[in-house]
Amino acid sequence: MTVSQQPAPARSDLTATVSDPVPGTERVADRPFRRQGLLLTAGAAIWAAAMVLFGLDPTTRAGEMGYSLASGIFQLGLLALLSVLWQTDALGTGRIAKAAIGVETVLVTLAIGSTLADGIGVSDLSQPGWALLDAFWPFSMLGMFLIGIRIAIAGRWHGARRIWPLIAESWAVVTIPTLMVFGPDVAQLVAPLHLLVGYAVLGVLVATKPAEPSR
Repeated sequence: MTVSQQPAPARSDLTATVSDPVPGTERVADRPFRRQGLLLTAGAAIWAAAMVLFGLDPTTRAGEMGYSLASGIFQLGLLALLSVLWQTDALGTGRIAKAAIGVETVLVTLAIGSTLADGIGVSDLSQPGWALLDAFWPFSMLGMFLIGIRIAIAGRWHGARRIWPLIAESWAVVTIPTLMVFGPDVAQLVAPLHLLVGYAVLGVLVATKPAEPSR
C-alpha cells in the first residue's frame, strides 16, 4: 500500500467570499450623489404638493407656514444640487465656473432666509430690507436658469443629464410669464407640473449619476 500526500484543492468559494463586497455597498460607491438627488426630488414633489394645496400665494397663516416649509425643503435640494455641480465641475474647471456656483449658493442661502422669515411671519415687504431679502428668491431661480444654460454648453454632463438641468431650471422663466399672461389659475397648474417634470426628474438623474472617473 502506498500513501501519497497532495495539497488540498484551493477553495475558490472562500476567495470569492473574501473579495466580494458587502451587498449594497458597491451601489453606494457607484452612485455617490444619491442622497443629494433624492433630496432634490423630494423637495420638488413637496413644493409642488404645497402649490396644489395652498396656491401660489397663500392667504392664511397656516397656508403661509405650510408653503414656506415646503419651498424651504426645495431650496435645500437646490443647495444639494449645487454641491454636486461643484464636485463634478459641471460648469467647467475654470475659476469663473467655480465662482458662479459660489455666487448662486449665496443667493439660494439668502432666499432660504427670506423663506424662513415668511414662514415665521416676521417679514414686512413694506420695509426696504425685507423687500430686498425677498428679491433673492427670484434672483436665485434666475441664477439657476443661467447655470442650466452653462451646463448644456459645457457638456461635462452627458445624455439627459446635460440638457435636463436647463429644463428644470427654466421654472421661473416659464412660470412667471405664465402668471402674468394667463393669470393665477393657469399658473397654478403649470408651476407644480413643471417642478415634477423638471426638478423631480433631475433629482433622479443626479441620484443615479455614476461616480466620476479618477483624474
